Amino acid sequence: MTERARVQRWPDGPDPARDVVTVLDVPITNLTQKAAVALIRRWVAARDECSRSVFIANAHTLNLASEHPWYRDILRRADVVFGDGTGVRLAARLRGVRMCANLVGTDLVPRLMAESLSDGVRYYLLGAGADTVGRAVRSLEERIPGIAIAGFHHGFVDGAASREVVERINAARPGVLLVAMGNPLQEEWITRHLPDLRVPVSIGVGGLFDHWAGNLVRAPHWIRRAGFEWLQILLQQPRKKWRRYMLGNPKFIARALAAARTERIAPPVAASTGFSR
Repeated sequence: MTERARVQRWPDGPDPARDVVTVLDVPITNLTQKAAVALIRRWVAARDECSRSVFIANAHTLNLASEHPWYRDILRRADVVFGDGTGVRLAARLRGVRMCANLVGTDLVPRLMAESLSDGVRYYLLGAGADTVGRAVRSLEERIPGIAIAGFHHGFVDGAASREVVERINAARPGVLLVAMGNPLQEEWITRHLPDLRVPVSIGVGGLFDHWAGNLVRAPHWIRRAGFEWLQILLQQPRKKWRRYMLGNPKFIARALAAARTERIAPPVAASTGFSR
């Protein structure tokens, strides 16, 4: 039996355990963009000395999770996983769930930044090359006047360098850490260092810094609405991304169809509340 997802209004703000669809054994929280931003802002403002992880999963992310159980476990341990892209929406529909929004980082994070200006939230950027992250910061300061950048660092860090970077991040005292190392490195890095990070929220943002730095040009709005933003990225990075999209997309669809078929023929089980990590 499947459930139709619905947008809920909760008295204490959105709760990621209330509306979750499992896609290839990874729990995807189904919120509107407004509710997702409100959830992150609530965590940043909580001042409860907790460090929380926010991951954004697309078809490639979930393909990797299917092929590498250790990575799937990392995603399942996150405080919240949002869905990005046509593939995730399709997989959810196969389970009878309509996703409230496409929570791609290139839209979600700028909205978070704009709406949290009045909160005084400071951001630290970790990832990409030194030149790219520097240009990303300058672009952000032009696009969002008043944005508070606590610091930035390139993403080519090994074990020893990571410990030093964690110390720098903690000293800068940001409210949000953005980690752009790509899958699965960024989620692994965040999870490994979360116990030592004194940052309320850490978000894995993939290639977001490349967009801000001008290395990638965003697809027109009509292409994004049609669900073909991946094609724009493929045209700009064919050597880097052809395998991910040309082989990975059909593989993901096949996996989603197989999972939906297995669910339909499986015997009924008692329903559970929330989700496990």
